[in-house]
Amino acid sequence: MNPKSGAVDSEAARFRSTHWSIVFGAAQDHTPAGQAALAELYRIYWYPLYSHVRRRGYNPEDSKDLTQSFFLHLLEHRGLTQVDPQKGRFRSFLLASLQNFLSTAHRREQAIKRGGLCAFISLDAEEVENRYQLEPTDDLALTVEQIFDARWALTLLNEAMKSVQAEHGARGKGKTFEVLMGFLPGASVKLPSSEEAAAKLGISEAAVNTLIHRLRKQYSIALRREVARTVSEPGALDDEIHLLFEALIAAEDYLAQ
Repeated sequence: MNPKSGAVDSEAARFRSTHWSIVFGAAQDHTPAGQAALAELYRIYWYPLYSHVRRRGYNPEDSKDLTQSFFLHLLEHRGLTQVDPQKGRFRSFLLASLQNFLSTAHRREQAIKRGGLCAFISLDAEEVENRYQLEPTDDLALTVEQIFDARWALTLLNEAMKSVQAEHGARGKGKTFEVLMGFLPGASVKLPSSEEAAAKLGISEAAVNTLIHRLRKQYSIALRREVARTVSEPGALDDEIHLLFEALIAAEDYLAQ
């Protein structure tokens, strides 16, 4: 392994649990670790942005280009250093910035840098568009901002789920997670009964209930850790979690379609 590359990976891992404002600051200074950390944020959170651009009427290719160009725009304009920490929700900041970016996109059509982020991240455009096509075409009861917030919340839930899955896998408990993941919020698998889970794992139902309790606690910690990355100060964490779950409840029927 290249020692220098290993150092960058280590720094990026450190930023993985650091507030987004610090990550952007490092990225704007063009440090390798900052760039890698921003790429990680982009990889995780770019779908809600892409989906929002598509809902503004852009075709798939232009939506991909605009989403990538938007992140380049964030890197190239040091106005990020002037963001008000009191208005520091990552999702709110990104959505407002994206909408401002799109409002002037027609004046920079020739400046869109196709594939500009490919130096540090690769996107499967076809997979993303297929995912978008599965969404309902419209819901008059919801604003585009509410849909964005709901998609953002689902992204965070998914990242927390992947984190817990990785932790179980590292401990050789992958099967336990697969059987019990249906008991977690946002799981895409069918919720089993505790009796069914006990039979699959070959343990008592009481033991399964204990494992479910531990799993939910672990998931809650992972979710708080993920959300903490998207606020500028620790005091905003509980409020942000509350608002995200409100967004999910408001969009429950939409998401179920």
